Amino acid sequence: MEFRKAIEEDSSSIMNIIKQAQAYFKKKGINQWQNNYPNLETIRMDIKNNNGYVLLKDNKIIGTTAFILEGEKTYENIYEGEWLSSNKYGTIHRIAIDSQYKGIGTAPIIIKNLEEICLSKGINSIRVDTHEENLSMQRLVEKNGFKYCGIIYLEDKSKRMAFEKILL
Repeated sequence: MEFRKAIEEDSSSIMNIIKQAQAYFKKKGINQWQNNYPNLETIRMDIKNNNGYVLLKDNKIIGTTAFILEGEKTYENIYEGEWLSSNKYGTIHRIAIDSQYKGIGTAPIIIKNLEEICLSKGINSIRVDTHEENLSMQRLVEKNGFKYCGIIYLEDKSKRMAFEKILL
């Protein structure tokens, strides 16, 4: 498998995966990624800002994420807990896997690649947040060594569970 930065030509493939995830959340009654978010503009901004990444198998995009190394404004305040570190960190956003490749270890490959990016830049921490009803994401991050840290609120005041992993 190949993990690389997303390019503009990847936008429609990324959106197909995002739409699968949106449909999954809707079917499960999870109010995450609904109301036209993330949309094509979000994905294009990720790519423009060099934050979009894709995972390919046989030249087909099967996974996507946004990864930010500049810090996350909504992580400045955490409630009912605390972050594991106060050092520089990477932030995982919008991780999604093509439904044909779910459950076979695809998402951990993305996480491992993001960890390697952090370590190559001397960053020893990764953070992520998810909706409290998104149990599959919670299981994914916990299986991959993330620890629950508390609650954060997005800019629209949506409540999210926050996790962090210290990299060794």
